Amino acid sequence: MARQQNPEDSWYSRMNRLWIVLAGVVLLVIILAAFMSRRREVPVRVAKADRETITATVQTNGKIEPINSFEAHSPAATAVRRVLVHEGQHVKAGQLLVVLDDAGFRSQAARAKAQIRGAEADLNAVRSGGTREEVLTTESQLTAAKTERDAAQRNLKAMQALQQRGAASAGEVADAQSRLQTAQGQVTLLQQKLTSRYSGPEVAKVQAQEEDAKAAYAAAQELLQQTNVTAPHDGLVYYLPVHAGQFVGTGDLLVQVADLSQVQLRAFVDEPDVGRLQSGQPVKVTWDALPGMTWDGTVKQVPTTVVTLGTRNVGQFTCLVNNPGEKLLPNVNVNVSIVTAQHENVLTVPREAIHQDDGKRFVFQVIDGELKRRDVQTSLSNLTRMEVTQGLQDGAVVALSADNQQPLKPGMSVRLVQE
Repeated sequence: MARQQNPEDSWYSRMNRLWIVLAGVVLLVIILAAFMSRRREVPVRVAKADRETITATVQTNGKIEPINSFEAHSPAATAVRRVLVHEGQHVKAGQLLVVLDDAGFRSQAARAKAQIRGAEADLNAVRSGGTREEVLTTESQLTAAKTERDAAQRNLKAMQALQQRGAASAGEVADAQSRLQTAQGQVTLLQQKLTSRYSGPEVAKVQAQEEDAKAAYAAAQELLQQTNVTAPHDGLVYYLPVHAGQFVGTGDLLVQVADLSQVQLRAFVDEPDVGRLQSGQPVKVTWDALPGMTWDGTVKQVPTTVVTLGTRNVGQFTCLVNNPGEKLLPNVNVNVSIVTAQHENVLTVPREAIHQDDGKRFVFQVIDGELKRRDVQTSLSNLTRMEVTQGLQDGAVVALSADNQQPLKPGMSVRLVQE
């Protein structure tokens, strides 16, 4: 006989199934809400505000130049007789470096010396009235002229006495006077020939010839001295473009020597950075040819003007760079970092955390999973970080950027991706 179902049991069974369904629905809603909430959180990269020493620098490049440099050039066209040093060799002051063929210069000096002697003889002759033979001849002629003058004077006196006694005519006296005047004129001429035979322009011409001869001799002697090239000071032979037997022309470079223990750096900075440079600022120098090495220096002279260099407006400055080991060579291109300012133990954040709006700078601080705008004041910056002087506390977490490139906004719910 079939069992009859109790109506009360059927009601309880339906209620249990209903509660089970409701509980499942509620659980599903909770799961979906949690999932949707998770989907609304934006993944962002973050960093902490930390204290550190921040250094502001200006980066550029420049060229190394020797400070105390000596270079010798050929004084004239000739041949190189000997080369006594090699590139990279340290030399002492007075050390012989290069010897040029001086045969032609010696010949020039000899000719100039002969010209001096000839000019001196000519000048002596001018000052004394002529050559020795000419002077003796003139003196002999002067003696004869004086004898003739004395005889003319005695003849005139005799004629004047005879005229007073009526024994001589006036014409005879006049002839005697004319003879005396002629004899006196000859004496005067010969005396002038002995003392001032040559005119002022003639004397000046001979003097000029003597001076030219002396100048030619001095030039020849200087050429002779330049054929022996010696080092004026201790230094390094850093360029030697000649070899023994080579022919060189006038002005050709023979050798360059410099003290490279300290060198000069010449570089350019863009116009916005010119005002940041000051004399005495520390400088770091690196050279790609010697990776890992660093040279220290200081700014020597700041830019005094701004010029156009290609498409840039730049200012030129120079630095003194210590060069221990003399590894930095003249004319090489180097990388330059000028320290313009340095603050120690200051609060810093990554540069990409700083935003700007209407001239105000701010960051997005992460608080309880949400972005909050914080206006900040900043100071020094370098390539990666910026000093924050007001608006943040130590250890504050700031947003950098969203992984999905979504713009950051105040109130945005975020999920930290990186600290």
